[in-house]
Amino acid sequence: MADRHLTIRATAMPTDLNPYGGVFGGWLMAQMALGAGSLASRVGEGKAVVVHATDFTFPGAMQLGDELSVYCEVTATGNTSLTILAEGVGRARNGEDETTVSRGTFKFVLLDDDDRPRAVNARAHANPKEKNDG
Repeated sequence: MADRHLTIRATAMPTDLNPYGGVFGGWLMAQMALGAGSLASRVGEGKAVVVHATDFTFPGAMQLGDELSVYCEVTATGNTSLTILAEGVGRARNGEDETTVSRGTFKFVLLDDDDRPRAVNARAHANPKEKNDG
């Protein structure tokens, strides 16, 4: 990920474990969705809802107490949508070793105040920022 942004950092707790004692993949997916949604709202300057999630992989594992950092990057921009790649990196609780534990792609549609799709750049044009020349 060339232009990644740290969007979420969380510690895996006992309620986040699967029956085998590892971190539940659904928890990892949820954390990636939260991180991607945060970036979509920031870049889109408003409400963004996930409409598609795909390409999930879990190349590593996390254990109880490990720290998850979610990094996100906008990989495509449509008329009303942003596609965001999310990557979860786990760090062992008692050390500095890190490993990629999850990846996935999310598509968000930006919504206006009436919850209708709006152009990605509509807010910027509706509320132009003043230039400061001096």
